[in-house]
This record gives sequence, structure tokens and C-alpha cells, in this order.
Amino acid sequence: MGHRGLRGVHHDRDAVGHRASHRRACHGIRSLVRVDGLDLGGKEGRRRARRRLLSAVGCGPRRRAAGRDRSTLMSPVHAPRRSRFAGRQLSFGRLALSMAVVVTLGLGATAAALVPTLPPAVAGADAAHRWFAPYYDVTLESGDELSRSTMDDAPGGLVLAFVVAAGDDDCTPTWGRTYTLDDAAQRFQLDRRVERMQREGRPLAVSFGGALNTELASACATVDALATAYRTVLDRYGIDTVDLDIEGDALDDAAATARRAAAIAQLQKQRSAEGTSLQVWLTLPVAPDGLTAQGSAQVSAMLDGGVEIAGVNAMTMDFNADDHAASTSSLAISALDATARQVTDLWDAHGRTLPPGGAWALLGATPMIGQSDIEREVFTLDDARALADYATAQGIARMSMWSLNRDRTCGSNYPLVHRVSPLCSGVDQAGVSFAGILADGHTGTPSGEPLTPHDGPIVPDDAATSPFPLWTSQSFYSAGVFVVWRGSVYVSKWWNEDGPQPDDPSLDAAASAWTYVGPVLSSDRPFTLPQLPEGTYPEWSATGLYNQGDRVLYDGSGYEARWWSQGQRPDRSVLDHDYSPWKLLDGS
Repeated sequence: MGHRGLRGVHHDRDAVGHRASHRRACHGIRSLVRVDGLDLGGKEGRRRARRRLLSAVGCGPRRRAAGRDRSTLMSPVHAPRRSRFAGRQLSFGRLALSMAVVVTLGLGATAAALVPTLPPAVAGADAAHRWFAPYYDVTLESGDELSRSTMDDAPGGLVLAFVVAAGDDDCTPTWGRTYTLDDAAQRFQLDRRVERMQREGRPLAVSFGGALNTELASACATVDALATAYRTVLDRYGIDTVDLDIEGDALDDAAATARRAAAIAQLQKQRSAEGTSLQVWLTLPVAPDGLTAQGSAQVSAMLDGGVEIAGVNAMTMDFNADDHAASTSSLAISALDATARQVTDLWDAHGRTLPPGGAWALLGATPMIGQSDIEREVFTLDDARALADYATAQGIARMSMWSLNRDRTCGSNYPLVHRVSPLCSGVDQAGVSFAGILADGHTGTPSGEPLTPHDGPIVPDDAATSPFPLWTSQSFYSAGVFVVWRGSVYVSKWWNEDGPQPDDPSLDAAASAWTYVGPVLSSDRPFTLPQLPEGTYPEWSATGLYNQGDRVLYDGSGYEARWWSQGQRPDRSVLDHDYSPWKLLDGS
């Protein structure tokens, strides 16, 4: 305030009413309105804004009146009679308000100038390129568990996880280090289930790496060996989208990083020569401020190696943020905003052109649904809705989640819901699936081309060549037993006999005793029982009396008595594990 007051009536050189200081103020306003970076509608918009601000503080266009001292025209105290400001004094309240607006805009422009890259303009992937595929751990479900699997019921596609090396120095690809590709075909019916999904027109990807075990790029000694290992998996399952999940020690393995980039570039060139393509996604950890330095280095290595990257998938999970009050979805959104800026910078630094949708068309998001590895971080159904809305608004290309196996409420026998389970989310989902929420707005494919459902070849039922026994209404079936019926493989959900055919169209899935697994494949091997050398055990006799623990041979296979019996054929235990007095020996 001071002794000069707000009205500026004293005419020392520092008073606002003095013509020199008045001139400096007007000049400052004109300069501020010209601040670069202010979005005022271009040159004409800045001109209009300048006129309005100048007019508000008495700095309008100067028109010299005949016979008047020019100095009086600049003084709000002695304005000429015909001036539009005649009889009015300079309002310092209006001046203060106007200057506050200008200073605020100027500070905003200055702050914006300090940010290396502005947030990318929102455009994003077009609808055809927006796709949803949750991760699915293929090693968690076998036998009767397959009858309750959600793998075939989720919307969108799947990212099959995780292919890793058989050992630290063994370049053989395996599922989770424990199961070979052939093991997975038998134990998890993986080849059959993949074929089913492809016939249904659902997008599939295979994920290499993950948080555990040894990534192939670290185990394989040469680029060619690594490329061969990758191709073995991709060719077996007919996959054209690969997910490289790089985390943990793999982020700092420089030699593996170089091999990985070279091998993937080699595969892309081979696919191109064959008239096909390979979509490559990098899945990397993020913090609320985006990719880590190691993550950015992985992207750079791929770009330097000549790889065409389809996208960068941010693992929006396990933030362990200092702001304990922040929702998990808000942390994820902050991370994605920052990652979009980083992707823009990385593409620019490597001379790559962004797609028409900008960085958002190269972005993916993968939250960990429900309880995360950080106890206080829980990704709720509301978080899923918030992230799905954001992803749709921004046009994010890919949505995933960890994992489909966990997309269910934990059973009442699992009270420690704050401890992460691989089989449930740890939150009460009330019958709602995370997959259903996160898939909203993402119904396209990685390539943008629609995948049309199609019928594959039907393999005729033949007991001599079928991979499992043919279904018959005269047999008893325990839960988890596989049968073949009309060119398809089914697994029983509970013990049943003399029931409807497995493909009965009048029954919905919940009412049927059978779950469809997939088609019989031309590559299937005939169903056989393990054989033992003749004389290993006595031959079974219909008149013999057998007590618990007795062992016999029947048609070359070994069986062990579970309880006392007489006259009951041992081979019926192959289909009926519940009521047969015999169990099949594995042949070892």
C-alpha cells in the first residue's frame, strides 16, 4: 500500500500515474502478451488479447489531439475531454488484476519451457489397433483344473506366460523352466487350447522372460541360437506377436540385451522375407515418473538394433510410492503420462517416426489386479474402471493385466487375502471380472486386421488313433478324465455316467458335465497306456481275490489294488478313479 496509495496521484517518476512509468507498464504488457508458447489463437489471438489488456489499464491506441500537450494523453489524471477515458482515473485494482493474469500466463509459459517434452497430443491408436489380452500362466492348470479354467472364457486374447531357458546355460525354451514344450502339450493341453483360440479368432501372444528364472537371451550364447529358440516357440504355436518381459537382472545384462535385439531383428527380417510379420512388444517396469533408466536403455537398444517395436507395455504395478494416499490407478496414470513423453523422446532421438496416433498408439498398460506385491497397494475394481476410462480416452493401444489366473475372488479357506495368491485377486469381486472392465474399448488386434473365426480340419473319431478314449454312454468318468467325441477333446467336470453327450447343444456350459478343451489335432499321438515287461507281475484273473497293495498285469499294463476286490477289471480305473478298486501304475 504505502504512502503513494492505490490511485497513483503523485507524480514522482516511480508513480504509476507518471507518464514515463505508465509507458514502461504498457510496454511490459505488450511484451508479456507476446510470450512464446502461449496458446492464444495465433498472431491474431495475441493481438486481440493485447488490445484488451492495454485497454483495461488505459494503454489503448494513442491519438494525438490537436493543440494538446502529448504528456497529458498518457496521464489518467489529465485525460483529454474527447478521450474514451475522459473523467476516469486509472483503476489500480483493474491494473493489478490484469497484471496478475498476464504474469500467471507468463509463468505458465516459463514453466512449460522448462519441461523437455510437452505431453503428446491425444490421438492414440485407432479402434482396430486397440486390443486386450491378459497374461495367463500356462503352468498353473492341468487335469481337472482345466475343466474350471477361465482361459477360454475371458474377453479378447491371451498373453501366454512365461517361456524361459531350461537352465542358466541351457538355450532350450521351456514353460517356467519346469516343462518342455512337449510336456506342456500333454500336461496342460496347450497346443490344443492355442489351436482352439486361433480358430475362434482371438489374438494370442507369447511372453518371454518374466520376474523368475533365466531369460533365453541370457542363457543362449549366440544370436543365432537365441533366434532359433525364439522361432521354435513362435512356429509351434503359430504366433505373430511376441512379448519380451524384461525385468530384474535381465535389465542390466548388457550382453543379453545386445543378443536379444539382434535376434529379434533377424526374426523380423526372416518373417518379412516370407511375407509375414512379427509384432514386438517390450514389457518394462515403470515408476510414477515413467520408465526407469534401464527400461529406457532397453528401448534404445532395440531401436539401435533395427527392431520395429510395436509398442512399450508399462508394468503399472508395485510402485511402492511415497504418497500412501494415492490410488493405484492414479499412480498408473501418472506413469503412463510420463512413459508417453519418454517414448516420444526416444523415437525422436533415434530418428523414428511416430505412428499417426502418436506415442499413445505405441503404449500398453498392465496392472496387477487386486492385491499387489506391495501390501498397501491394491488395484480395486474402481481402479480398473478409472484406468479403462483413461486408456480409452487416450487411445492406448494395448491393455493387459496380471493375471487371468487371478481374476476371481479368493475362497473362504484362503483368509490371508493381503498375501498375493497366483489363483485369486485378494479382493471381493462380487461376480465382476477385472478382464471384463479392462477390455472395454479394446476389441481390436495387434495388427489391426480382424481375426475371423474359422473351422479347421475335423479329424474323424478312431479308437486306434485318437489321443484319448472315445466317449461312450456305457462308461463311468471321474473328474479330470479326457475323452474324444466327434473330433473334439473334452474333460469331465465331475464323476458322471450315462449322461448327455459332451457336445449336447441343449445344455449350457454350467449344466454340462463336460468342458470343451479343443479340437483333435492331426499331430496328436494315439492314446496308449504305459507298458511293463511280461512277467513283472502276475496276470490278473477274474476269479482271483485281491487285497490292498496287490499288483497285477492286465493287457501289458500294471495295476495296484486299492482295496479288496474280485472280478473287477483293472483297466476300468483309467476312466473311473473314484470307484474302481484299482489304480494304474505309471510304468516306471
